[in-house]
Amino acid sequence: MNLYEPRNIRNVVLVGHSGVGKTTLLEAVLFTAGATTRMGRIEDGNTVSDHDPEEVRRGISVSLSLAPVEWTGVKINVLDAPGYADFIGDVKGALRAADACLFVVSAVDGVEVQTEVVWELAAEAGLPRAIVINKLDRERASFERTLDGLVGAFGTQVAPIQLPIGEEHDFSGLVDLLSRRAYRYDGGPNGQEGDWPEDLAAKAEPYRERLAESVAEADDALLEKYLEEGELSEEEIVRGVKAGLADAKFAPVLVTAAAKSIGADRLASFVADALPSPADRPPVTVQKRGGDSEERPTDPAGPLTALVFKTVSDPYVGRINLFRVFSGKVRPDSAVFNSSKNTEERVGQLFTMRGKDHETVSEVPAGDIGAVAKLAHTTTGDTLSVKGDAVTLPGIELPEPLLAIAIEPKTKGDEDKLSTAIARVQEDDPTLRVERSLETHETVMYGMGEAHIDTMVERMKRKFGVDVVTHPARVPYKETIKAPVKAMGRHVKQSGGHGQYAICNIEVEPLPRGAGFEYVDKIFGGSVPNQFIPSVEKGIVKAMQEGVVTPNPMVDIRVTLYDGKFHPVDSSDMAFQIAGALALKEAVAQAGLALLEPVVKVEVLAPESYTGDIIGDFNSKRGRILGMEGSGAGKQRIRALVPQSEMTRYAIELRSMTHGRASFTMTFDHYEEVPPHVAEKVIAEARKAKEEG
Repeated sequence: MNLYEPRNIRNVVLVGHSGVGKTTLLEAVLFTAGATTRMGRIEDGNTVSDHDPEEVRRGISVSLSLAPVEWTGVKINVLDAPGYADFIGDVKGALRAADACLFVVSAVDGVEVQTEVVWELAAEAGLPRAIVINKLDRERASFERTLDGLVGAFGTQVAPIQLPIGEEHDFSGLVDLLSRRAYRYDGGPNGQEGDWPEDLAAKAEPYRERLAESVAEADDALLEKYLEEGELSEEEIVRGVKAGLADAKFAPVLVTAAAKSIGADRLASFVADALPSPADRPPVTVQKRGGDSEERPTDPAGPLTALVFKTVSDPYVGRINLFRVFSGKVRPDSAVFNSSKNTEERVGQLFTMRGKDHETVSEVPAGDIGAVAKLAHTTTGDTLSVKGDAVTLPGIELPEPLLAIAIEPKTKGDEDKLSTAIARVQEDDPTLRVERSLETHETVMYGMGEAHIDTMVERMKRKFGVDVVTHPARVPYKETIKAPVKAMGRHVKQSGGHGQYAICNIEVEPLPRGAGFEYVDKIFGGSVPNQFIPSVEKGIVKAMQEGVVTPNPMVDIRVTLYDGKFHPVDSSDMAFQIAGALALKEAVAQAGLALLEPVVKVEVLAPESYTGDIIGDFNSKRGRILGMEGSGAGKQRIRALVPQSEMTRYAIELRSMTHGRASFTMTFDHYEEVPPHVAEKVIAEARKAKEEG
């Protein structure tokens, strides 16, 4: 791979809903550019970017991949991002590395949810955006219907610069509205240039007028001329397209049929000619050690500033970090400083990746994307710089994973291997979170959705040889008592040999929520000797930790030891521990058990049209609506308190309810008593599990 100046590099990310043909489009571009000798097919599992066995099995992209393409003296770093909502973390990483987005939309299905979600992310990042209408050769494909959907979703900044020649099975090429030339494809990947077809000339002119209007709206000087003269020259339109793209004010639409390589060459030329290079993008802002910020342009001679945007765990090579250099350059066999972790790293061999294949490079200059293996501490989101100039770039803002699944190794001896596998898959995908629950004593994996968790579990098995069992994470209920009560614990065994004798009388009363546990000694006259008073407390605390009726700890009670009996020979520490535990169980039997459940505070951000469904769903989940407020862009923020037990699958339910257009956050708020009908069900399930266990 040759070295390229920043002005001759293009970093683009292919984004869009799952199934629109992003991976196939990349195959077509690679084949057309001569980077591959044949086009792979998703059905055959032999595409460049979908090389992971899990991607081959599922037929979808589950991980971000890189594939550089050399086209007319320009290096195009193409990032193929997953289109499935569960893998949005990789999309966010790719947006930080790219200088422009290519949104791929199916001509059959039109604008879909994930396209809209990523469009908002790209708009927030200020990234230039172009749109590729793909699958125009498929049955029920419609260019006009898809274009209308795009304009409806994203506004008049969307305008075509290409039109299809034919549709469905008759789709055979395209016309370029800028040059007024036609490109026909007769079996080869490169279009044969010719004049506009006469029957398309009349149809194309209105689109060309629409293009001129959209370009003019993105540039004040062109708008003034367009309003005065009613038209723009070809040169002005081309200049306006590039300027509008660079400022993210104009989104041109191109046409392709990736499976037949139609339009792939024109797309590559468009990326090379019209999309901004790293040198055209605004400088990045870095944070210096003293707290000051500084802007850094894309300059290979500048101080090193690079961002790691993706980490891949390879079972043979080890950890591979993909990074984008914003300033300076990275050379092999050199030292870099990880400013995020405050550690020095040794760079060995540098390479670029085309799917799973590595190609060694002599350096990675500003504006380019590279890869390095075996850095000891570096993970996704870290900034690489030099020790004397330790600056940091803003980290990658990742979504919070909220679907909780408990995991455990299938084989008892695999606990150590499991912790290693978890650490490695978290390096691959930092949106995955794994915690040990102190309340339920489970290892809980938090993912973006079922597909995300399934993929991570499969990855642990395939890459690291750890087979895990999954089940829904237990809700951390707690027990307390309903009313003050007095009870006795009697543990007397005197059937030959050394006996056991301990009797304790306690009073148990509930405390306010969050008060914890209090133990009061009110023994008078030595009815329980001093050395056994802590033994009673120890037995009560142990019974509280294990749970009296359910396997959930007891909280918020005060226990007062006020009387008891002992035997000068048979009483012991253990006897009084057992008596204390028995006394607590007797107290619960008399006073009645109150089961407490965690209540979470939920914030949902959703389009206004879904607020009724969301509020109705919260009401059905025993939720309490706290408030609702506008959040701009036609969205509402709904706040509610909901029992955690009702929210275990909310990540999936909300996506289904809003077609993926809503997001939510969830934080623990407080504990409150479970309604009797729910408590009965939880207690019955606990007893059943105890009998079976």
